[in-house]
Amino acid sequence: MGYDDVIAHLGEFGRYQKRIYLLLCLPAIVCAFHKLAGVFLLARPEFRCLLPHEDPDTARFDTLPRQQWPLAYPNDSITGKPDTCAYYNVSYTEQYLNGNHTAAQNGTLQCSSYVYDQSKYLNSAVTEWDMVCSRSLLSATSDSLFMVGVLLGSFIFGQMSDKLGRKPTFFASLVTQLIFGVVAAVAPDYFTYTISRLIVGATTSGVFLVAYVIAMEMVGASYRLFAGVAVQMFFSVGFMLTAGFAYFIHDWRWLQIALTLPGLLFMCYYWIVPESARWLLSKGRKEEAFVIIEKAAKVNRVQIPSEIYEQLVEEAAEKKRKDELAAAEPSASVFDLLRYPNLRRKTLLIFFDWFVNSGVYYGLSWNTNNLGGNQLVNFVISGAVEIPGYTLLLFTLNRWGRRTILCGAMLVAGISLLLTIVVPSDMNWLLIACAMIGKLAITSSYGTVYIFTAEQFPTVVRNVGLGASSMVARVGGILAPYLNLLGEIWRPLPLVICGALSLTAGLMSLLLPETLNKPMPETIEDGENFGKKQRAPGTEELKSMLNGKFGDETRR
Repeated sequence: MGYDDVIAHLGEFGRYQKRIYLLLCLPAIVCAFHKLAGVFLLARPEFRCLLPHEDPDTARFDTLPRQQWPLAYPNDSITGKPDTCAYYNVSYTEQYLNGNHTAAQNGTLQCSSYVYDQSKYLNSAVTEWDMVCSRSLLSATSDSLFMVGVLLGSFIFGQMSDKLGRKPTFFASLVTQLIFGVVAAVAPDYFTYTISRLIVGATTSGVFLVAYVIAMEMVGASYRLFAGVAVQMFFSVGFMLTAGFAYFIHDWRWLQIALTLPGLLFMCYYWIVPESARWLLSKGRKEEAFVIIEKAAKVNRVQIPSEIYEQLVEEAAEKKRKDELAAAEPSASVFDLLRYPNLRRKTLLIFFDWFVNSGVYYGLSWNTNNLGGNQLVNFVISGAVEIPGYTLLLFTLNRWGRRTILCGAMLVAGISLLLTIVVPSDMNWLLIACAMIGKLAITSSYGTVYIFTAEQFPTVVRNVGLGASSMVARVGGILAPYLNLLGEIWRPLPLVICGALSLTAGLMSLLLPETLNKPMPETIEDGENFGKKQRAPGTEELKSMLNGKFGDETRR
């Protein structure tokens, strides 16, 4: 008897669970707002140096015609375009600007002020604090530190969730998210903005992951695949809605506030969403758990037999004794995964898969401004392709196998992104199409790797393995903003690097064993033997086996 049997009596996905599940999916939309907001908050429009003869108050980006740029800005030897971070040291008279000879022999000067193109973005944090040229790394660092916050949040709020409960952790992270979301919007300087965004990044782990755990803990086993994938679709909806906010709000500070305030709606969950009954039982708080179970049974119009409650009490007491015994023994660590050769090989392959999936996913999500064309349309398409990517998993994951989907999706992503190398410069639509096919495929891969990983690691170190994998994934997300800076050198370069990583990870994942319809390993020994190729017997071993066989025949 276990809590899953209670769920079976309640109805694995009854009316009560559906109602609470839907409510807990909605915070994923707001978390998507914060994770993708950097695309617009840190948007870098076209810019050029403010020339000495221009008035800072009246100068506009287009007041210097493009045909005059070669007279003002030196040519960049790498990109072949005018270097708008420097300008020729000349007297910018009307006669000079209307001529056709540059004064390169006078040398160049570095820019101290800039003029930005406001046709697409009225302003952004980049334009307000001049995070261009020698300061361009600052914008990437801000996004990178946001992902550092996500990493820290998974540790902090994960521990809080297990010790203090799911519900208080959810609301603590939600309130923190609201406060620092507003602080980021009114930040007077880059440092305050970046630290506030780092804290917001941490709270996305608290809000999204804790809501996800509560939802999954009240759903029956046969519905968990659907429930786990569907909640990701809500994140994709939030992805697309972020572009809607950016379409109507062109000031980055008001945009940040607009993306933060919807979180206020979830404060009413305090009186609606219950604590996890499974967690309450694990902590010995059986009376509170039984109240929640009774309420669910009433809404679902079912009766829970009284003997089930008695068995749950006995089970909780037994679990407590086991936990006390386990506490006296050395706890499992990530080093247990690296101590044995076959388990170590699988662990390193899985870590690489997580690193690539996270890095490529966020690299493509944050790279939409570099693809050319309409940036908002690119962003919406990038979010929309995630829906079929997740839907594919619902119909194939339990039919074709985890390894087939994981490898196939990463290979498709790798090939489609590498094809951008040969896309002609005048066929920008084809470049965008290849990038979006890659995004769809890597979304399917990312949705698969979590389930595949949980089934690879032995039970005794499963949580440790998933935690370590998640940490490696965050490293990929932390590096992704710097990858996108390479688009300044050559627009398809970030896509090519993502494609090479995806293709490599897809091929290497073929070395992992399939887990569909296979018993999950329980012990370290099971994990070491799972998927291990049996060594062919050597000559001496073969002779020994034959002698033994014939000896047995003789004795018979």
